[in-house]
Amino acid sequence: MASASDVRVRFCPSPTGNPHVGLVRTALFNWAFARHHGGTLVFRIEDTDAARDSEESYELLLDSMRWLGLTWDEGPEVGGPYAPYRQSQRMDVYADVAGKLMEAGHAYRCYCTAEELEERREAARKAGKPSGYDGKCRTLTEEQKAAHEAEGRASIVRFRMPDEAITFTDLVRGELTFTPENVTDYGIVRANGAPLYTLVNPVDDALMEITHVLRGEDLLSSTPRQIALYRALAEIGVGNGSTPRFGHLPYVMGEGNKKLSKRDPQSSLNLYRERGFLPEGLLNYLALLGWSIAEDRDIFSLEEMVAAFEIGDVNANPARFDLKKCEAINAVHIRDLDTKEFIARCEPWLTAPHAPWAPESFDRAAFEALAPLAQTRLTVLSDITANVDFLFLDEPVQDEAAWAKAMKPGADALLRTARAKLAEAEWNADALKAAVLAAGEEHGLKLGKAQAPVRVAVTGRTVGLPLFESLEVLGRERTLSRVDAALARLEAAAQA
Repeated sequence: MASASDVRVRFCPSPTGNPHVGLVRTALFNWAFARHHGGTLVFRIEDTDAARDSEESYELLLDSMRWLGLTWDEGPEVGGPYAPYRQSQRMDVYADVAGKLMEAGHAYRCYCTAEELEERREAARKAGKPSGYDGKCRTLTEEQKAAHEAEGRASIVRFRMPDEAITFTDLVRGELTFTPENVTDYGIVRANGAPLYTLVNPVDDALMEITHVLRGEDLLSSTPRQIALYRALAEIGVGNGSTPRFGHLPYVMGEGNKKLSKRDPQSSLNLYRERGFLPEGLLNYLALLGWSIAEDRDIFSLEEMVAAFEIGDVNANPARFDLKKCEAINAVHIRDLDTKEFIARCEPWLTAPHAPWAPESFDRAAFEALAPLAQTRLTVLSDITANVDFLFLDEPVQDEAAWAKAMKPGADALLRTARAKLAEAEWNADALKAAVLAAGEEHGLKLGKAQAPVRVAVTGRTVGLPLFESLEVLGRERTLSRVDAALARLEAAAQA
């Protein structure tokens, strides 16, 4: 393992669409590894595909990293000794390196058409042979190249793989060997001159002196190709001559034993932001997708993760994304917030466009009075709106299923008795509870049954914050007015 001052890792997403949780898990593990070793996290943007990349997605990537709190040491907005950190701004670098690779014999022009390649691959498959590139253009003479170009054939640039097995020790999976027939020559520059991922990432790794590459298992098959390219880059004097160590992170699985893809709704980071997950809660859960701080412990802070994280402790087996567990862990982090911090975090859901009440109807003192009770009940911050809307709306949002469940025959009589006792009670939670309890006793009901019609009349729902504390904050006048409205509705239904 490199010493602390030497560790340099990179996170290099493409700005295409919304960030997904698998990408965030990769960013988290790189960040934690860099912080654990006192090293450097390089944030690099892989935006060489003009057809798919967008400036909007680029801005969203940066905003997402900031929201998550995954700070970077070099990259956009920060700069660094190897700028620029957007690959679209480094095209001249890749063109220069590709030229040097061809001059040194590590790469060559391939004139095969897509149809010719597919025809030969199909023949290889039928013969039971590997169907990778067969090296047809590896040894073209200058005359043959000239003839192809005279025909107007387009050409790509291919890297020449060595005719030998490539063995490396994966930091997660141990020693792995790839034989030549399974890792054939591959394209590094398109026919239009645009560099491919297979060239730009290893070139930037070499130039930026990356020491460790921690990335998803889906990229494992490209690793021997990159190792061969790193060695060639060292030969032509690109970079410091070293090859990064690799660690391939396990797949994140979704429903039905399938890899969680960007198309799965639950994979979108925006979904979790919009629902009001805490960054620390979400990251805590994502850390568990392949790693654990201890066998009997699921809840921990990012600081604790940094102190404990070693890439060798990551499990190679696929990790299943469990939304219910993610929510449960987030709920613990919400409960652990300081009350003032909890109130501040709720702010976006107490104002437009999330809040259904008019801004002037919001009573901060009333909210703060009930905030500690709400804090113990939330799974995500967006739940706060439905928990406290009865305080700030003129009338409660009536859940009709709740109404039908609570307003059984006899509910009107119970409500009239409860109203009379509430009207005479001191206006504090204990006295209000005693009033409803006494009303229930008169009708042969225990407190749970007696308070249900009152709760639905006042809040519109059968579940929510503790009822009597809620009534205390709502106030005598508004509480009694809502009970009166419920009685009027029951009377109208009886006469219909």
